[in-house]
Amino acid sequence: MLLVMGLGTQMLGWPDELCERLAGNGFHVIRFDNRDIGLSRHLDGEAVPDIVRVALRRQKPPYGIEDMASDAIALIEVLGLGPAHVVGASMGGFIAQTMALKRPDLLRSLTLIMTSTGSRRVGHPSPRVIATVLRRKPAVGRSAAIAASLAMFRLIGSPAYPMDEESHNELAGRSYDRAYDPAGSGRQLAATVAQADRTRALSTIAVPTLVMHGLSDRLVNASGGLALARIIPGATFIGFHGMGHDFPRALWPDFVREITANALRADPSPPS
Repeated sequence: MLLVMGLGTQMLGWPDELCERLAGNGFHVIRFDNRDIGLSRHLDGEAVPDIVRVALRRQKPPYGIEDMASDAIALIEVLGLGPAHVVGASMGGFIAQTMALKRPDLLRSLTLIMTSTGSRRVGHPSPRVIATVLRRKPAVGRSAAIAASLAMFRLIGSPAYPMDEESHNELAGRSYDRAYDPAGSGRQLAATVAQADRTRALSTIAVPTLVMHGLSDRLVNASGGLALARIIPGATFIGFHGMGHDFPRALWPDFVREITANALRADPSPPS
């Protein structure tokens, strides 16, 4: 089971315990850093594009979602995983969809969490989130980076589930110590803004697909998840009341149960 993380977030964004619970159901769980984040290759020679110009199609980013999907496909091939259960969150969902379209033979099942189709008509962030992202400047220093991360997740997190600030700050500190590169996150953002609308192509996906979305998501509106479930044949949509753009600990048992159930739609026999 390959876990694909979202924008500006290292593989640590998949909580250890969540991964352990999935592994406890018999899956060989693999998480990794996308390009330009964590311990993967950083494109330091590429400037961070102007996001407004990218949105207006006046500037191209150094790479796109398709390139990041090719990275994940290559990982499956190099590790000899064969067809895998792929789980993508946020930008990782964009990547996972693109993987399914580029190499359907490499996927057994597909789970898409808090993500969208690439269409600008659905899944759009709230005006407040857009304004915050456009104003945001790279934090300088460890304490500032942790504070900036906490402030962002206070904005986009789950209103019905209190944030564990101590755990969040510990994770933000680990991420900073491991590899801090706001320019890489900026290039990932440009790839996300420039992505193609996959709506028509998504109707060709044939693997069992689960779409999970927080109904209080301010970063990727739940209309994006609903659009995915409508267009992908046989897809199941599960909306969580009070969940925003994060992984509330109280919902981990639900996530594990639903991801496992979707995987078993592809492989009726329990994994060994």
